[in-house]
Amino acid sequence: MEIIAISRTVRISPRKVRLVADNIRKLSLDRALNTLSLTQKRGASVLKNVLKSAIDNAINNAKKSKEDLFIKGIEVWDGPALKRFHASTRGRAHPYKKRSSHIKIILGTKGETHGTKS
Repeated sequence: MEIIAISRTVRISPRKVRLVADNIRKLSLDRALNTLSLTQKRGASVLKNVLKSAIDNAINNAKKSKEDLFIKGIEVWDGPALKRFHASTRGRAHPYKKRSSHIKIILGTKGETHGTKS
């Protein structure tokens, strides 16, 4: 059984979040939480909140124990971008985008089987 937590339209660039997500992808839950609390990147606090939410979803909604869970996948993709302009010389304007992210963390249980349904 997969437990999912999604955070949408987080105002941080997906490229910055992926840097931190790649570091915790194959870690255990406790180790990932410790790594995120010690990481000095802005994306770490966002990922930590989503990971805590996924763990709480598993414990409260799916009635799973924390020891049986592992990180099955982390997906970070582009959210909507706010289009802005920066004033420049001679009355010109330089466009730029304030990017946002969608973050999805999938937790799996250690005892699950990958068989097909009959």
